[in-house]
Amino acid sequence: MDKNQRSLMKRYSPLLFVFLWSTGFIGARLGLPYAEPLSFLLVRYLCVIVLMMVMALSSRAPWPREPRQWLHIGISGVLIHAIYLGGVFLSIKHGLPAGIAALVVGMQPLLTAVGAGWLLGERVRIRQWIGLAVGFLGVALVVSGKFGGGAELGPMLAPALVALLGITVGTLYQKRFCAGFDLRTGSVIQFIPSAIVTALAVALFTEFQITWTARFVFALGWLVLVLSIGAISLLNLLIHSGSAVNVASLFYLVPLSTALIAWLVFGETLPPVAIVGMALAVGGVYLVVKRAS
Repeated sequence: MDKNQRSLMKRYSPLLFVFLWSTGFIGARLGLPYAEPLSFLLVRYLCVIVLMMVMALSSRAPWPREPRQWLHIGISGVLIHAIYLGGVFLSIKHGLPAGIAALVVGMQPLLTAVGAGWLLGERVRIRQWIGLAVGFLGVALVVSGKFGGGAELGPMLAPALVALLGITVGTLYQKRFCAGFDLRTGSVIQFIPSAIVTALAVALFTEFQITWTARFVFALGWLVLVLSIGAISLLNLLIHSGSAVNVASLFYLVPLSTALIAWLVFGETLPPVAIVGMALAVGGVYLVVKRAS
């Protein structure tokens, strides 16, 4: 890859990440009617482990030399994969509206900005704080039309809050302790403990249930190849090359991108308030990631 190609990759990889990450909600919508959420995730993790192990061994990819690096990479994987995805899937399974779940997880950039200053020594500028607040307001407006009323949200919110902590702490932990590792071997190390934790959760709290239909297989394949390999590899690259705050701010765009994809694929329309919110969120991300003059 020459200099120009690397420059283009660096410029457009954040947008590609947002798009790929957003399609995960479409894949989940297709596959979840045929599988219990944690069972779905367990099979997904096992497929990724097999594929990435074959890729790592066939290409002779380097493995971490120090045991503590294995530990750090594994812990970051459990936080980013098992805790985050498991929490989101469980909260929706227990009846939490998808809009509220997206809003809860959308608080991640604010928590990451605070944690980045404490744990990583990153300087968060006033402009970035303003951008984070504007972006959060935009996400709130986009999902406001999906809020349900009258339901007891306490039990449903708990898994989503755990997911929020998982993705926030996972991003900070990986940036602090293991920002640079080979994506092929690192993915294996991340997904093995994620699969173990998810398998234990299935054994203790639910039953393994999957109905193998063509639609489920398509959804599984999409989530394995496009999300767990493509999007996660991009996320790891972004964490390695950028600040934790800048990477986290990209998650503001995920609900917005998902709304656009749903409009194109399923014909879902956006009310005017959501369009205003989308503009605010994009502007907020710009304030966070733009270079200081």
